[in-house]
Amino acid sequence: MSHKQIRNIAIIAHVDHGKTTMVDQLLRQSGTFAEHEKVVDTVMDNNAIEKERGITILAKNCAVTWEGTHINIVDTPGHADFGGEVERALSMVDGVVLLIDAQEGPMPQTRFVTKKALALGLKPILVVNKVDKPGANPDKVVNAAFDLFDKLGATDEQLDFPVVYASGINGWSSLEEGAPGEQWGPDMSALFNTVLKHVPHQEGDPAAPLQLQISALDFSTFVGRIGVGRISQGTIKPMMDVVVMEGPDGKAIKGRINQVLTFQGLERVQATEAGPGEIVLINGIADIGIGVTITDPVNPAPLPMLKVDEPTLTMNFCVNTSPLAGREGKFVTSRQIWDRLQKELQHNVALRVKETDEEGIFEVMGRGELHLTILLENMRREGYELAVSKPRVVFRDIDGVRHEPIELVTADIEENHQGGVMQALGERKGELVNMEPDGRGRVRLEYRIPARGLIGFTNEFLNLTRGSGLISNIFDSYEPHKGDIGGRKNGVLISMDDGEIFTYALGKLDDRGRMFVRANDPVYEGMIVGIHSRDNDLVVNATRTKQLTNFRVSGKEDAIKITPPIELTLEYGVEFIEDDELVEITPKSVRLRKRYLKESERKRAGR
Repeated sequence: MSHKQIRNIAIIAHVDHGKTTMVDQLLRQSGTFAEHEKVVDTVMDNNAIEKERGITILAKNCAVTWEGTHINIVDTPGHADFGGEVERALSMVDGVVLLIDAQEGPMPQTRFVTKKALALGLKPILVVNKVDKPGANPDKVVNAAFDLFDKLGATDEQLDFPVVYASGINGWSSLEEGAPGEQWGPDMSALFNTVLKHVPHQEGDPAAPLQLQISALDFSTFVGRIGVGRISQGTIKPMMDVVVMEGPDGKAIKGRINQVLTFQGLERVQATEAGPGEIVLINGIADIGIGVTITDPVNPAPLPMLKVDEPTLTMNFCVNTSPLAGREGKFVTSRQIWDRLQKELQHNVALRVKETDEEGIFEVMGRGELHLTILLENMRREGYELAVSKPRVVFRDIDGVRHEPIELVTADIEENHQGGVMQALGERKGELVNMEPDGRGRVRLEYRIPARGLIGFTNEFLNLTRGSGLISNIFDSYEPHKGDIGGRKNGVLISMDDGEIFTYALGKLDDRGRMFVRANDPVYEGMIVGIHSRDNDLVVNATRTKQLTNFRVSGKEDAIKITPPIELTLEYGVEFIEDDELVEITPKSVRLRKRYLKESERKRAGR
């Protein structure tokens, strides 16, 4: 395959802007799939958590062929917490397709990936999707995208971007605007031709020494670890001797390529050779890692290791020491948890793990709350049982001054909730950057706020906006420490005894606050069973039963009325807890507890 017949593109889109549907149409219209084959949701979101949440977490590849040109499509996560995935995905491509909803316009989560793409010098193609929606306003969206690129420091060449109008669900695209309610183009050919025209082809020399940087890892029980990456120059063949190098100054390991595979649609097909510009999968090298260069043993030409932004949040992962430990999980020891974290490090490049001075406690650093809770969710589904602490931000010393991470927050809310949200963000040291009413009763607020101030804010925000608000945040920069920020306003209800919860006890506690537990749930001393209605912690008897006597009571007894409990999810628990509390995570349950279970120990620690 001539290297001029290959194009590598990344697709960037906010949640629900139609990326998966668009890729489905590209695969179908390029002849990769027959009409009866349904590929939506299997192409891009093939991980269980991705399907449940409707977000992309892992960067993935597929490929289509159009007019003799092989187009590799790399899917990118839109969320800043998965920036490690984004940086790897963009290292494999020569152009980006930015997909924007014709009604909503550019959203904050697309901003993060777009900023990375522009910084790498990639030229964007703007696709205005869903132009057939009743509320679509394509002109406004194109102008908003131009302003966004300009704000993110795009060059004049990047600002001169091509625009394609499309309706992914109906399978057509056009370079010209048409009449509302009509079909503007025959099929997806306008988008295909724009990609061929505007995305540069790889300039590498097929005869030069091999240079292949590994950007992603996969695993197969048959062939072991698989490396995925783009060939910058040279030609790769099966059974070829190579050297694996960790950057120009890193260590070098000799190895031999077993198989070379390329993407065709969603399938992986074996190739006899592959040249510059091709995205390939290789196996046969056991010690392959992300960022390494596979190169020629005689004339090595290693590329610098991939740079990934540093983590901004840290949590302690501990062995579960509660009285209910070991009942639901298969993997409960510190060694098993450590081995699982080491396995995660092999492909999750934005993660850092280190041992602490205390036995069975590991410090895990990541890019954000979502980054770490997705790892915990995967671990509990695999049968792990552990406890985690409240997330803390990673401070940095710059020129002897303590700096902390600052986040850019965008909140889309109804105007009548504006006062409460602005007051809450102000209390958390937020600075208002921009305020934009949409003229239809909603307003968009942009804030710069310390990352510490956002820990635990999501639940408060949902309460303030009665569930109608949308909030998203991305890392902006490190700035000098902003001072103290207040914590949770309410105390908690703590169980004083081990046992089982009775309806009678819940009825007596109902006026004390909202509960996390139901009747018949197991509890233990030191476990948090609810939120106190006041600001102090209260030790309560959650296992209390009714004293039975042989006296009859005249008249009917009142039925016990209980407020339904709060559904305790992993994210809610991690956001809710304070420094002296832990979240206990098992494959079946999420519980909250005090770090010190006995009241006497808590008093001693509080002195």
